[in-house]
Amino acid sequence: EVQLVESGGGLVQAGGSLRLSCAASGFTFDDFAIGWFRQAPGKEREGVSCISRSRDFTYYADSVKGRYTLSSDNAKKVYLEMRSLRPEDTAVYYCSASRRSVYGCDARLMDYWGKGTLVTVSS
Repeated sequence: EVQLVESGGGLVQAGGSLRLSCAASGFTFDDFAIGWFRQAPGKEREGVSCISRSRDFTYYADSVKGRYTLSSDNAKKVYLEMRSLRPEDTAVYYCSASRRSVYGCDARLMDYWGKGTLVTVSS
């Protein structure tokens, strides 16, 4: 069974840092595009950072550029390093994967989704 499981969310003060992890089971991230999305209360899900299947293109939303970093240390785990967090970063963060040649973050093109992890940034 294909699964994505996020972890690392929590409560942090503004200016702080968190590292989210996403573990894959039933498949490996090799040859998959990977994406981190978030959804704040009352808002639509938005793409935060996504990397193409060929790993030659990484997208960051303007709102997180310079503060967030998507990385991976093996075929089964990816991370989202978040620094200088702001209250407006508060959201449920989702990890996703796609077999397609996705460039950028398009939730409609992602095949697999985790259940999300909540990040709350207090002011």
